[in-house]
Amino acid sequence: MQNIIEFSGSILVAPDEVRRGLWAVDGALTFDRPAAAPDVVLDGWVIPGLVDAHCHIGLGPAGDVDDDTAHAQAVTDRNAGTLLVRDAGAVHNTRWLQQRPELPRIIRAGRHIARKRRYLRNFAVEVEPEDLVEAVRKQALAGDGWVKLVGDWIDRDAGDLAPSFPAAVVRDAVRAAHDEGARVTAHCFAEDTLDDMLDAGIDCIEHGTGLLPRHLPRFVEQRVPIVPTLINIATFPDIADRAEAKFPRYAAHMRALWHGRNGRILEAFEAGVAIFAGTDAGSVISHGRIVDEIEALRAAGLPAAAALDAASWAAREWLGAGGIAEGASADVVLCEQDPRLDLATLRGLKHIVLRGRQLR
Repeated sequence: MQNIIEFSGSILVAPDEVRRGLWAVDGALTFDRPAAAPDVVLDGWVIPGLVDAHCHIGLGPAGDVDDDTAHAQAVTDRNAGTLLVRDAGAVHNTRWLQQRPELPRIIRAGRHIARKRRYLRNFAVEVEPEDLVEAVRKQALAGDGWVKLVGDWIDRDAGDLAPSFPAAVVRDAVRAAHDEGARVTAHCFAEDTLDDMLDAGIDCIEHGTGLLPRHLPRFVEQRVPIVPTLINIATFPDIADRAEAKFPRYAAHMRALWHGRNGRILEAFEAGVAIFAGTDAGSVISHGRIVDEIEALRAAGLPAAAALDAASWAAREWLGAGGIAEGASADVVLCEQDPRLDLATLRGLKHIVLRGRQLR
C-alpha cells in the first residue's frame, strides 16, 4: 500500500514560482495526482526543508560529544525546520546519524584542519605546514566531498589574526582535495587570508568578515560563495573584550570586523556573490537557530526572499540536493503565511515532512 501525503496549499517551487497541486508518494514528490486517496492532507505554504550550510552536529564546547548529545543536536535542528546540514567540521563520527531516517540529511566534512596551537583545543586535526597536504587528503576521504581548513587565527607572537599556513602550501592542499574529488572551504576572518584562499582556488569561504572591495570581482569570477554565519559574528565584541588586556591589536581588529559585517555581506550580495545561511552551531552557538541566521541576513540588507533563498532553494541546488521537483525526496516544511513576505512565519512551522514522513 502506498503512503500518500497531499499538500493542498501554495507550493513555492522557486522564490518566484508558485504552483498548486503536490503530493508525496512513498517518500517522493510528484505533481501528478495519484489514483489512490491520500492518507493525510496538509495545508500551508510549502517550501523545501531549510538548509544550515555551516553546522557542527557532533561538536560541543570541549570538542567531542557523546551519541546522545549528537542525536539531540540533530533533533533540535530538525525541529527548527533544518532538514539538510552541511557539516563544517566535527570530532564525533556522525555516520550513524546519517542512517536515521527521522534526522536531517548531513553532508559531512570530516574534522577541521588547523595549524598546531592555532585553534580551539580538541576541535581540529592540528598539523604543521609540511603535513597539510596529507591531512587534507585524509579528511577528503573521510567526509562526503568537503574539507574544512582553518584559514586564519590569532598569532600570539604577532598579537593579531594571521594566516594559518603559507599561501603555496594552501594551493597544494586545495589541489590535493580536488584530486580526491572534494571541495574545500575555509574559516577566514582576516582580509589578507582571502587573497591566499582565492589564489588557491578555494570552493567556499566561511565567515568572510575581511571581505574588501578588491575581493569582490574575484569571488564573482571564481564563483566562490560565502557563508557569513552572522549570528556567530555577533560574538566578536565579547571575544575582543576578553582579549583586550593581552592582545589589544587583535581586539581592535575583531571589533572592526564586527562593525563592518553587514555592509560587507550586502556589498557581496549586490555584486553577485552567492550567499548561503549557516549558523555555526555546535560550539558557542546553540542548535536550532537557522531562522535567526535568515533574519540576520535580512537585517544586513538582503531582501527577505533572498535571505530565505540562502537557506532553501539556492542552498539545496548548490549542495546537489533536491528541492521541490518531480521525483525529489519529500523533504519540505509548511508555513502558515508566505515566508517570502513574512520570515517570522518560519518560527511556527505548521508541518515538517522528511523523506515523506510527517514529523509534525
